[in-house]
Amino acid sequence: MELIDRTPAVDVLAVSELRETEPVGAVDQPPFLNGAVALETSLSARELLDLLLDVERELGRPLLVDLDLLLYGAETIDEPGLRVPHPRLHERRFALEPLAELDPDLVIPGRGRVSALVAALD
Repeated sequence: MELIDRTPAVDVLAVSELRETEPVGAVDQPPFLNGAVALETSLSARELLDLLLDVERELGRPLLVDLDLLLYGAETIDEPGLRVPHPRLHERRFALEPLAELDPDLVIPGRGRVSALVAALD
């Protein structure tokens, strides 16, 4: 979070607790730590994604850190290399639960409240 917060155009507003979860898909991997961060930024969605990719590289991606841009306010974006909300966000408890911790009334554009999406996975 320090690497993201050091950017003058970005303020970290809140950070969820980290959760250890089993990998999805390729299961021959150790558990992951998942969390969510609420940011305020003057960067465009593309610029924010570029910042996240730069942080991944600085921290040793691949395998060590995977940062996803899940939401960008209430916007829906579908561009090459950038889809917001994240296309499978509504199916992924490991992403929804940290978002619900930050704001249970948060609305995922086209899908509904994050708290209802978590409940639907039960």
